[in-house]
Amino acid sequence: MSYIFESGHSSFKETRPEDRPREKIARLGAKALTDKELLMLLIGSGTSNRDVEEVASELLSHLDRNNMLTAEEMMHIQGLGRAKASAIDAALELGRRRVQHRQRIISSPGDVYREIQHYSSREQEHLIVVLLNGAHEVMETIVATIGLLNRTIVHPREVFADAIRNRAAAVVIAHNHPSGNVEPSEDDKQVTIRLQKAGEILGIKVLDNIVFSEDRYFSFLEHGLL
Repeated sequence: MSYIFESGHSSFKETRPEDRPREKIARLGAKALTDKELLMLLIGSGTSNRDVEEVASELLSHLDRNNMLTAEEMMHIQGLGRAKASAIDAALELGRRRVQHRQRIISSPGDVYREIQHYSSREQEHLIVVLLNGAHEVMETIVATIGLLNRTIVHPREVFADAIRNRAAAVVIAHNHPSGNVEPSEDDKQVTIRLQKAGEILGIKVLDNIVFSEDRYFSFLEHGLL
């Protein structure tokens, strides 16, 4: 179905050798690593007080809330000095520049899933908003809220703030289910209805709501719920 508009120690030793990021990337390539594992490789090692996985987890949490985090801001995280923070900042900027030159056109729920699948490794539910222009191109992907999602917590202002600021023509909303079960809850359905009505008032169409895990997704559009 298509969319139509209207220095210290490392924690690597604590996991099985084949599951450590360095070994994993050598065997399977970078695409097989989670966001946290990629950050662990960039950070390299922990400190005497914090292992590399703990530092990477905290950094990832900050990046989910602000993907434009600066090196100076990263240095507030215990375990990240100027050298490491600057290297990570440079890597993120390089990634952003490369993506800007690659048009990502969304024409189906599967396209959205590929755009956001890497969020499936998060231990909390993340409400994600994919902003689209009139040509179905991805303008930006943002994390609107983090935590248990229900109709009392999810407010349209968090979902549509960036869409309004960027003059998006439409959005696709999505969230991960850490349990792996992608069947939408009653709260998921109520949130979708509420956001769809808000979008109609704002003139920003909600094309779909996608519930996803590491290996599957549920599209409200494909199931006739939107």
